[in-house]
Amino acid sequence: MKLILSVALTLAALFAAGAANATEALAKGSGCLTCHAIDGKKMGPSFKEIAAKYKGKSDAEAMLVAKLSAAKDHPEVKAKPDDVKVLVKYVLAQ
Repeated sequence: MKLILSVALTLAALFAAGAANATEALAKGSGCLTCHAIDGKKMGPSFKEIAAKYKGKSDAEAMLVAKLSAAKDHPEVKAKPDDVKVLVKYVLAQ
């Protein structure tokens, strides 16, 4: 039983790491990492700063998706609408 639990936890960790790497690659491919970094300031705030700013705000995800999609107070994004939603969730999860 312990072996099964251990294997399940290992697989879950690998899946989570793979998803994070895929999302980071999406952010890079969409041009996000040109101006933003995950944990350090570039031209724009870091993803961690953005996550901290919107922490606990229930409308943060929808508001950021709308803001990015409309290029309001932010340069136009290259990502597809569904990818913008994925990227916003990724940023807010930092």
